[in-house]
Amino acid sequence: MDIVRTPTKSYKRQIIIGAAITGVVLVTVALTRLDPAVPTVQSAAVVIDTVKQGDVVREVRGPGTLVPEHIRWITAQASARVERVNTESGSAVQAGDLLLELSNPDLQIQTMQAEQQVQQAQIDLINLRTNLRSAILTQEGTVASMRTQYVSSSQEARAADSLVRMGLVPAFEATNRKASAEEFTTRVRVEQERLSLMRQAIDSQIAVQASRVVQLRAIADNQQARLRSLQVRAPDAGVLQELTLQLGQWVPEGTTLAKVVQPGQLKAVLRIPESQAKDVQLGQRATIDTRNGLVSGNVMRKDPSAQGGSVTIDVALEGALPSGAVPDLSVDGTIVIDRMANVRYSGRPASSAGSGTTSVFRLEADGATAVRVPVTLGRSSVNTIEILNGLSVGDRIILSDMSSYANVNRVRIR
Repeated sequence: MDIVRTPTKSYKRQIIIGAAITGVVLVTVALTRLDPAVPTVQSAAVVIDTVKQGDVVREVRGPGTLVPEHIRWITAQASARVERVNTESGSAVQAGDLLLELSNPDLQIQTMQAEQQVQQAQIDLINLRTNLRSAILTQEGTVASMRTQYVSSSQEARAADSLVRMGLVPAFEATNRKASAEEFTTRVRVEQERLSLMRQAIDSQIAVQASRVVQLRAIADNQQARLRSLQVRAPDAGVLQELTLQLGQWVPEGTTLAKVVQPGQLKAVLRIPESQAKDVQLGQRATIDTRNGLVSGNVMRKDPSAQGGSVTIDVALEGALPSGAVPDLSVDGTIVIDRMANVRYSGRPASSAGSGTTSVFRLEADGATAVRVPVTLGRSSVNTIEILNGLSVGDRIILSDMSSYANVNRVRIR
Protein backbone atom coordinates (compact mmCIF):
# COMPACT_ATOMS: atom_id res chain seq x y z
CA MET A 1 0.00 0.00 0.00
CA ASP A 2 1.43 3.44 -1.15
CA ILE A 3 1.94 6.14 1.43
CA VAL A 4 1.53 9.83 0.43
CA ARG A 5 4.49 11.94 1.53
CA THR A 6 4.19 15.66 2.22
CA PRO A 7 7.03 17.93 0.79
CA THR A 8 9.32 19.43 3.33
CA LYS A 9 9.49 23.21 4.02
CA SER A 10 13.07 23.52 2.61
CA TYR A 11 11.97 22.46 -0.83
CA LYS A 12 9.29 25.18 -0.90
CA ARG A 13 11.85 27.77 0.08
CA GLN A 14 14.10 26.83 -2.84
CA ILE A 15 11.20 27.21 -5.26
CA ILE A 16 10.45 30.71 -3.93
CA ILE A 17 14.09 31.81 -4.14
CA GLY A 18 14.41 30.53 -7.70
CA ALA A 19 11.31 32.39 -8.76
CA ALA A 20 12.62 35.61 -7.18
CA ILE A 21 15.99 35.32 -8.96
CA THR A 22 14.26 34.70 -12.27
CA GLY A 23 12.15 37.80 -11.74
CA VAL A 24 15.18 39.96 -10.96
CA VAL A 25 16.95 38.74 -14.12
CA LEU A 26 13.91 39.48 -16.24
CA VAL A 27 13.59 43.00 -14.77
CA THR A 28 17.28 43.67 -15.32
CA VAL A 29 17.11 42.59 -18.95
CA ALA A 30 14.07 44.78 -19.48
CA LEU A 31 15.80 47.79 -17.93
CA THR A 32 18.91 47.37 -20.09
CA ARG A 33 16.76 47.49 -23.18
CA LEU A 34 15.21 50.81 -22.23
CA ASP A 35 16.61 54.05 -23.74
CA PRO A 36 18.57 56.31 -21.36
CA ALA A 37 16.67 59.17 -19.80
CA VAL A 38 16.68 62.37 -21.89
CA PRO A 39 18.51 65.17 -20.00
CA THR A 40 16.72 68.44 -19.38
CA VAL A 41 18.06 71.89 -20.22
CA GLN A 42 16.65 75.08 -18.78
CA SER A 43 15.58 77.40 -21.61
CA ALA A 44 16.81 80.41 -19.65
CA ALA A 45 20.31 78.92 -19.49
CA VAL A 46 20.87 78.65 -23.26
CA VAL A 47 20.89 81.06 -26.20
CA ILE A 48 18.61 80.11 -29.07
CA ASP A 49 18.82 81.65 -32.55
CA THR A 50 16.93 81.23 -35.81
CA VAL A 51 18.55 80.46 -39.17
CA LYS A 52 18.01 83.35 -41.60
CA GLN A 53 18.63 84.20 -45.26
CA GLY A 54 20.00 87.54 -46.40
CA ASP A 55 23.02 89.83 -46.67
CA VAL A 56 25.67 89.69 -43.95
CA VAL A 57 28.52 92.07 -43.24
CA ARG A 58 31.54 90.00 -42.40
CA GLU A 59 33.66 91.49 -39.61
CA VAL A 60 36.51 90.64 -37.26
CA ARG A 61 37.02 92.18 -33.86
CA GLY A 62 39.87 92.51 -31.41
CA PRO A 63 41.09 94.58 -28.47
CA GLY A 64 43.85 97.15 -28.77
CA THR A 65 45.25 100.48 -27.62
CA LEU A 66 45.62 103.99 -28.97
CA VAL A 67 49.22 104.76 -29.95
CA PRO A 68 50.70 108.02 -31.27
CA GLU A 69 51.43 107.91 -35.00
CA HIS A 70 54.65 109.88 -34.56
CA ILE A 71 56.95 108.96 -31.67
CA ARG A 72 60.43 110.43 -31.37
CA TRP A 73 62.56 108.37 -29.03
CA ILE A 74 65.41 110.23 -27.33
CA THR A 75 68.41 108.01 -26.60
CA ALA A 76 71.76 108.69 -24.99
CA GLN A 77 74.46 109.07 -27.67
CA ALA A 78 77.18 108.75 -25.03
CA SER A 79 77.47 107.40 -21.52
CA ALA A 80 77.04 110.25 -19.04
CA ARG A 81 75.73 111.32 -15.65
CA VAL A 82 72.50 113.26 -15.14
CA GLU A 83 73.35 116.74 -13.85
CA ARG A 84 70.01 118.53 -14.25
CA VAL A 85 66.41 117.70 -15.25
CA ASN A 86 64.79 120.78 -16.78
CA THR A 87 61.41 119.34 -17.84
CA GLU A 88 59.05 116.86 -16.20
CA SER A 89 57.28 114.00 -17.93
CA GLY A 90 53.88 115.04 -19.28
CA SER A 91 54.94 118.60 -20.13
CA ALA A 92 54.34 120.16 -23.54
CA VAL A 93 57.64 120.95 -25.28
CA GLN A 94 58.74 122.74 -28.41
CA ALA A 95 61.47 121.67 -30.82
CA GLY A 96 64.84 122.59 -29.33
CA ASP A 97 63.69 122.90 -25.71
CA LEU A 98 66.36 121.79 -23.22
CA LEU A 99 65.21 118.64 -21.42
CA LEU A 100 68.29 117.26 -19.65
CA GLU A 101 71.85 118.23 -18.93
CA LEU A 102 74.39 115.38 -18.79
CA SER A 103 78.14 115.37 -18.15
CA ASN A 104 81.08 113.15 -19.10
CA PRO A 105 84.65 114.51 -18.54
CA ASP A 106 86.18 111.64 -20.51
CA LEU A 107 84.13 112.60 -23.55
CA GLN A 108 85.40 116.18 -23.33
CA ILE A 109 89.01 114.96 -23.27
CA GLN A 110 88.40 112.63 -26.23
CA THR A 111 86.87 115.52 -28.19
CA MET A 112 89.91 117.75 -27.56
CA GLN A 113 92.25 114.94 -28.58
CA ALA A 114 90.30 114.45 -31.80
CA GLU A 115 90.60 118.15 -32.60
CA GLN A 116 94.36 118.04 -31.96
CA GLN A 117 94.72 115.11 -34.34
CA VAL A 118 92.92 117.08 -37.03
CA GLN A 119 95.19 120.09 -36.56
CA GLN A 120 98.31 117.90 -36.69
CA ALA A 121 97.08 116.22 -39.86
CA GLN A 122 96.47 119.62 -41.46
CA ILE A 123 100.02 120.72 -40.54
CA ASP A 124 101.39 117.48 -42.01
CA LEU A 125 99.47 118.17 -45.21
CA ILE A 126 100.97 121.66 -45.51
CA ASN A 127 104.48 120.32 -44.84
CA LEU A 128 103.99 117.57 -47.38
CA ARG A 129 102.95 120.02 -50.08
CA THR A 130 105.97 122.24 -49.30
CA ASN A 131 108.43 119.34 -49.31
CA LEU A 132 107.08 117.90 -52.52
CA ARG A 133 107.18 121.25 -54.26
CA SER A 134 110.73 121.84 -53.04
CA ALA A 135 111.78 118.40 -54.28
CA ILE A 136 110.31 119.10 -57.71
CA LEU A 137 112.13 122.43 -57.91
CA THR A 138 115.39 120.72 -56.96
CA GLN A 139 114.83 118.07 -59.59
CA GLU A 140 114.04 120.70 -62.23
CA GLY A 141 117.41 122.34 -61.41
CA THR A 142 119.14 118.99 -61.77
CA VAL A 143 117.53 118.44 -65.17
CA ALA A 144 118.61 121.90 -66.31
CA SER A 145 122.19 121.30 -65.14
CA MET A 146 122.28 117.92 -66.90
CA ARG A 147 120.97 119.48 -70.08
CA THR A 148 123.71 122.17 -69.99
CA GLN A 149 126.41 119.55 -69.51
CA TYR A 150 124.90 117.49 -72.31
CA VAL A 151 125.03 120.43 -74.72
CA SER A 152 128.62 121.18 -73.74
CA SER A 153 129.76 117.57 -74.12
CA SER A 154 127.99 117.26 -77.48
CA GLN A 155 129.79 120.35 -78.81
CA GLU A 156 133.15 119.07 -77.53
CA ALA A 157 132.54 115.72 -79.25
CA ARG A 158 131.78 117.38 -82.59
CA ALA A 159 134.87 119.61 -82.22
CA ALA A 160 137.05 116.57 -81.45
CA ASP A 161 135.87 114.90 -84.68
CA SER A 162 136.97 117.94 -86.69
CA LEU A 163 140.35 118.11 -84.91
CA VAL A 164 140.97 114.37 -85.48
CA ARG A 165 140.49 114.84 -89.23
CA MET A 166 143.04 117.68 -89.16
CA GLY A 167 145.40 115.58 -87.01
CA LEU A 168 145.43 118.05 -84.13
CA VAL A 169 144.17 115.63 -81.41
CA PRO A 170 144.56 111.90 -81.05
CA ALA A 171 141.67 109.61 -81.93
CA PHE A 172 141.25 108.23 -78.38
CA GLU A 173 140.50 111.74 -77.03
CA ALA A 174 137.74 112.18 -79.60
CA THR A 175 136.34 108.80 -78.56
CA ASN A 176 136.32 109.85 -74.88
CA ARG A 177 134.45 113.04 -75.70
CA LYS A 178 131.83 111.08 -77.65
CA ALA A 179 131.37 108.72 -74.71
CA SER A 180 130.98 111.66 -72.35
CA ALA A 181 128.33 113.17 -74.65
CA GLU A 182 126.42 109.83 -74.69
CA GLU A 183 126.63 109.64 -70.88
CA PHE A 184 125.07 113.08 -70.47
CA THR A 185 122.41 112.14 -72.99
CA THR A 186 121.42 109.20 -70.78
CA ARG A 187 121.61 111.27 -67.58
CA VAL A 188 119.37 113.97 -69.04
CA ARG A 189 116.79 111.33 -69.99
CA VAL A 190 116.96 109.70 -66.52
CA GLU A 191 116.60 113.01 -64.67
CA GLN A 192 113.67 114.03 -66.87
CA GLU A 193 111.92 110.72 -66.16
CA ARG A 194 112.56 111.20 -62.42
CA LEU A 195 111.01 114.66 -62.61
CA SER A 196 107.98 113.25 -64.44
CA LEU A 197 107.50 110.55 -61.78
CA MET A 198 107.77 113.11 -58.99
CA ARG A 199 105.13 115.26 -60.66
CA GLN A 200 102.83 112.25 -61.06
CA ALA A 201 103.30 111.13 -57.44
CA ILE A 202 102.71 114.51 -55.87
CA ASP A 203 98.94 114.45 -56.43
CA SER A 204 98.51 110.96 -55.00
CA GLN A 205 100.62 111.71 -51.92
CA ILE A 206 98.73 114.92 -51.25
CA ALA A 207 95.39 113.10 -51.83
CA VAL A 208 96.28 110.44 -49.24
CA GLN A 209 97.16 113.01 -46.63
CA ALA A 210 94.10 115.12 -47.50
CA SER A 211 91.84 112.07 -47.08
CA ARG A 212 93.38 111.48 -43.68
CA VAL A 213 92.52 115.06 -42.74
CA VAL A 214 88.92 114.50 -43.89
CA GLN A 215 88.70 111.25 -41.92
CA LEU A 216 90.01 112.80 -38.73
CA ARG A 217 87.69 115.79 -39.22
CA ALA A 218 84.69 113.43 -39.44
CA ILE A 219 85.80 111.71 -36.23
CA ALA A 220 86.22 115.06 -34.52
CA ASP A 221 82.80 116.24 -35.74
CA ASN A 222 81.24 113.04 -34.39
CA GLN A 223 82.91 113.62 -31.04
CA GLN A 224 81.63 117.20 -31.07
CA ALA A 225 78.11 115.95 -31.80
CA ARG A 226 78.32 113.48 -28.93
CA LEU A 227 79.52 116.25 -26.66
CA ARG A 228 76.66 118.51 -27.74
CA SER A 229 74.22 115.64 -27.18
CA LEU A 230 74.89 115.94 -23.45
CA GLN A 231 72.56 118.91 -23.71
CA VAL A 232 69.45 116.83 -24.44
CA ARG A 233 66.87 118.82 -26.43
CA ALA A 234 63.42 118.01 -27.77
CA PRO A 235 63.66 116.92 -31.43
CA ASP A 236 60.02 117.89 -32.19
CA ALA A 237 57.12 119.68 -30.61
CA GLY A 238 54.78 117.48 -28.59
CA VAL A 239 54.28 116.00 -25.14
CA LEU A 240 57.22 114.58 -23.20
CA GLN A 241 56.70 111.05 -21.86
CA GLU A 242 58.65 108.40 -19.92
CA LEU A 243 61.24 110.79 -18.51
CA THR A 244 62.06 109.03 -15.23
CA LEU A 245 65.76 109.84 -14.73
CA GLN A 246 67.07 111.07 -11.39
CA LEU A 247 69.90 113.49 -10.59
CA GLY A 248 73.26 111.73 -10.42
CA GLN A 249 72.04 108.69 -12.32
CA TRP A 250 74.59 107.14 -14.70
CA VAL A 251 73.13 106.59 -18.17
CA PRO A 252 74.90 104.09 -20.49
CA GLU A 253 75.16 104.86 -24.19
CA GLY A 254 72.03 103.83 -26.10
CA THR A 255 69.71 104.10 -23.09
CA THR A 256 66.24 105.50 -23.81
CA LEU A 257 65.96 108.83 -22.01
CA ALA A 258 62.41 109.84 -22.97
CA LYS A 259 60.05 110.13 -25.91
CA VAL A 260 58.12 112.98 -27.50
CA VAL A 261 54.67 112.19 -28.87
CA GLN A 262 51.97 114.19 -30.62
CA PRO A 263 48.78 113.29 -28.71
CA GLY A 264 46.48 114.72 -31.38
CA GLN A 265 47.70 112.22 -33.99
CA LEU A 266 46.81 108.75 -32.73
CA LYS A 267 46.31 105.37 -34.36
CA ALA A 268 44.70 102.19 -33.07
CA VAL A 269 46.84 99.07 -32.71
CA LEU A 270 44.53 96.05 -32.63
CA ARG A 271 45.26 92.41 -31.79
CA ILE A 272 43.18 90.24 -34.11
CA PRO A 273 43.06 86.42 -33.55
CA GLU A 274 45.35 84.72 -36.06
CA SER A 275 42.51 82.51 -37.33
CA GLN A 276 40.59 85.62 -38.47
CA ALA A 277 43.47 87.94 -39.40
CA LYS A 278 44.21 86.05 -42.63
CA ASP A 279 41.38 87.94 -44.36
CA VAL A 280 42.42 91.42 -43.18
CA GLN A 281 43.78 93.58 -46.02
CA LEU A 282 45.18 97.09 -46.23
CA GLY A 283 42.57 99.78 -46.79
CA GLN A 284 39.64 97.92 -45.23
CA ARG A 285 37.26 100.02 -43.17
CA ALA A 286 37.29 99.80 -39.38
CA THR A 287 35.44 101.22 -36.40
CA ILE A 288 37.18 101.89 -33.09
CA ASP A 289 35.22 101.97 -29.82
CA THR A 290 36.97 104.29 -27.34
CA ARG A 291 34.33 103.69 -24.61
CA ASN A 292 33.41 107.35 -25.10
CA GLY A 293 32.48 107.28 -28.76
CA LEU A 294 33.15 105.57 -32.08
CA VAL A 295 35.87 106.60 -34.52
CA SER A 296 36.13 105.48 -38.16
CA GLY A 297 39.37 104.50 -39.81
CA ASN A 298 41.04 102.16 -42.24
CA VAL A 299 43.71 99.46 -42.02
CA MET A 300 47.14 100.99 -42.66
CA ARG A 301 49.49 98.15 -41.65
CA LYS A 302 49.37 94.42 -40.97
CA ASP A 303 52.11 92.63 -39.07
CA PRO A 304 53.48 89.79 -41.25
CA SER A 305 53.86 87.45 -38.25
CA ALA A 306 51.67 86.32 -35.35
CA GLN A 307 52.62 86.62 -31.70
CA GLY A 308 50.78 85.04 -28.82
CA GLY A 309 47.97 83.79 -31.06
CA SER A 310 47.14 87.19 -32.54
CA VAL A 311 48.26 89.47 -35.38
CA THR A 312 48.89 93.19 -34.86
CA ILE A 313 46.82 95.46 -37.11
CA ASP A 314 47.35 99.26 -37.29
CA VAL A 315 44.29 101.38 -38.02
CA ALA A 316 44.59 105.02 -39.11
CA LEU A 317 41.86 107.13 -37.49
CA GLU A 318 39.79 109.73 -39.32
CA GLY A 319 38.21 112.92 -38.02
CA ALA A 320 38.23 114.36 -34.52
CA LEU A 321 38.79 112.03 -31.60
CA PRO A 322 36.30 111.82 -28.69
CA SER A 323 37.22 113.52 -25.46
CA GLY A 324 39.43 111.34 -23.29
CA ALA A 325 41.15 109.70 -26.26
CA VAL A 326 44.75 109.66 -25.03
CA PRO A 327 47.78 107.46 -25.78
CA ASP A 328 47.69 103.92 -24.32
CA LEU A 329 43.88 104.02 -23.96
CA SER A 330 42.31 100.53 -24.23
CA VAL A 331 39.88 100.26 -27.16
CA ASP A 332 37.97 97.66 -29.16
CA GLY A 333 38.16 97.57 -32.94
CA THR A 334 35.94 96.06 -35.62
CA ILE A 335 37.20 95.60 -39.19
CA VAL A 336 34.83 95.03 -42.12
CA ILE A 337 36.24 92.14 -44.17
CA ASP A 338 33.59 91.86 -46.92
CA ARG A 339 29.84 91.64 -47.52
CA MET A 340 28.18 88.28 -48.12
CA ALA A 341 25.11 88.62 -50.37
CA ASN A 342 22.03 86.40 -49.93
CA VAL A 343 23.53 83.71 -47.70
CA ARG A 344 22.04 81.42 -45.09
CA TYR A 345 23.38 82.33 -41.66
CA SER A 346 22.77 82.27 -37.93
CA GLY A 347 24.43 83.34 -34.74
CA ARG A 348 27.85 81.83 -34.16
CA PRO A 349 27.68 78.61 -32.07
CA ALA A 350 30.01 78.45 -29.09
CA SER A 351 31.38 75.13 -30.32
CA SER A 352 32.41 76.59 -33.69
CA ALA A 353 36.09 77.37 -34.17
CA GLY A 354 35.59 78.43 -37.80
CA SER A 355 34.54 76.89 -41.08
CA GLY A 356 34.10 73.15 -41.33
CA THR A 357 31.74 70.44 -40.07
CA THR A 358 30.37 70.46 -36.53
CA SER A 359 27.13 69.55 -34.76
CA VAL A 360 24.46 71.66 -33.09
CA PHE A 361 21.20 71.02 -31.27
CA ARG A 362 18.18 71.90 -33.42
CA LEU A 363 14.83 72.47 -31.72
CA GLU A 364 11.88 70.35 -32.78
CA ALA A 365 8.65 71.92 -33.99
CA ASP A 366 7.09 71.75 -30.52
CA GLY A 367 10.08 73.55 -29.00
CA ALA A 368 10.17 71.06 -26.12
CA THR A 369 13.08 68.96 -27.37
CA ALA A 370 16.25 69.48 -29.38
CA VAL A 371 18.17 66.92 -31.41
CA ARG A 372 21.81 66.92 -32.50
CA VAL A 373 22.34 67.45 -36.24
CA PRO A 374 25.56 67.74 -38.31
CA VAL A 375 26.12 71.16 -39.86
CA THR A 376 28.63 72.43 -42.44
CA LEU A 377 29.77 75.99 -41.68
CA GLY A 378 31.36 78.52 -44.05
CA ARG A 379 32.67 82.03 -43.64
CA SER A 380 32.35 83.55 -40.20
CA SER A 381 32.02 87.03 -38.77
CA VAL A 382 32.15 88.41 -35.24
CA ASN A 383 28.69 87.18 -34.19
CA THR A 384 27.39 85.36 -37.28
CA ILE A 385 28.47 82.45 -39.43
CA GLU A 386 27.46 81.15 -42.85
CA ILE A 387 25.59 77.83 -42.97
CA LEU A 388 26.38 75.76 -46.04
CA ASN A 389 24.52 72.54 -45.23
CA GLY A 390 22.53 70.81 -42.48
CA LEU A 391 20.02 73.52 -41.54
CA SER A 392 17.16 75.31 -43.28
CA VAL A 393 15.88 78.84 -43.02
CA GLY A 394 13.62 79.09 -39.96
CA ASP A 395 15.34 76.32 -37.98
CA ARG A 396 16.03 77.22 -34.37
CA ILE A 397 19.35 76.11 -32.88
CA ILE A 398 21.12 76.32 -29.53
CA LEU A 399 24.21 78.57 -29.70
CA SER A 400 25.38 78.01 -26.12
CA ASP A 401 28.16 75.61 -25.18
CA MET A 402 26.66 72.10 -25.05
CA SER A 403 29.90 70.19 -24.48
CA SER A 404 28.50 68.75 -21.24
CA TYR A 405 25.91 66.89 -23.38
CA ALA A 406 28.42 65.46 -25.83
CA ASN A 407 27.25 61.86 -25.16
CA VAL A 408 23.56 62.45 -25.94
CA ASN A 409 21.75 63.20 -29.16
CA ARG A 410 18.59 64.67 -27.66
CA VAL A 411 17.80 67.08 -24.83
CA ARG A 412 14.55 68.30 -23.33
CA ILE A 413 13.93 72.07 -23.15
CA ARG A 414 12.03 73.28 -20.14
